[in-house]
Amino acid sequence: MLGRDEILQLVPHQGGMCLWDEVVEWSPQAITLRAFNHRDVQHPLRRGDQLAAIHLCEYGAQAMAVHGGLRGREHGGAVRLGVLVALRDVQLHVARIDDLAGALEACAQVLVEAEGSQQYAFRIHHQGQLLAEGRAAVMLQLP
Repeated sequence: MLGRDEILQLVPHQGGMCLWDEVVEWSPQAITLRAFNHRDVQHPLRRGDQLAAIHLCEYGAQAMAVHGGLRGREHGGAVRLGVLVALRDVQLHVARIDDLAGALEACAQVLVEAEGSQQYAFRIHHQGQLLAEGRAAVMLQLP
């Protein structure tokens, strides 16, 4: 298991915008992560007194970034930054997430990859309940 300090070294998102707290497990094709920050009243994506479920798309995209960072580090290369370019087939099964006790857990899996792009599927759960799912595509910056 990897903690937040290690995650911060893998992604461009720093401070409160780094949404994941720990990597539970990962392989070259998939990653599982946990976050506990969705109840934080200082959450940077929070509006008013709520954190909307649409922000789970950012959690999904950051799961991809963490996975890409781990893969790059494992192969001795630099972490390649990416830009989210598309979300597809996103389904939100709740309206908000700030009222959920306990950890959020995400699974992200590589579907397609090329030299300059990747596509992942992501699913985010809370205590066994599916909160959100979808696919995301990222364009990677050139090394």
